[in-house]
Amino acid sequence: MHEAPQVLKVSIPKMASAGGVPLTVKGILETALYVADIHKAAAFYQRIFGFPALLESERLIALDVAGRDVLLLFPVGATLEPLMTEGGLIPSHGAQGNAHFAFAIEQSDADQWRERLVQEGVAIESVVHWAEGAESIYFRDLDGHVVELMSRGFWKVW
Repeated sequence: MHEAPQVLKVSIPKMASAGGVPLTVKGILETALYVADIHKAAAFYQRIFGFPALLESERLIALDVAGRDVLLLFPVGATLEPLMTEGGLIPSHGAQGNAHFAFAIEQSDADQWRERLVQEGVAIESVVHWAEGAESIYFRDLDGHVVELMSRGFWKVW
């Protein structure tokens, strides 16, 4: 006989500043990928999506995603030491393996995105039609990271 799975109940405390106003996070501003060649990776994302560069250096290339998010491209291993800047210390960071992240698209654009990927020679690894009505298109970038294009309907926030 199998036991019923346990449901984890979590109480989330209200966070308030010293003035009593609730503290909030406005979203995820940056997504970092660690890649073999930042220039080739940037060219890939610029070719497929048209993301303009916000910053280019040998340490990183930052791309503008829809005027509200930033895709950071770092060379693998280049951020393992902290970096002192005029404004303060940036802690060391890094990741191993293939990351996964998703860009939000409109459902009405899904067919055109699939066509664009094929035209650009990007292999579509999978297309998922979610019961909630959303569609996900999965492919890999030059470094093997799983990129997802997801339409509205799965997550209540999109």
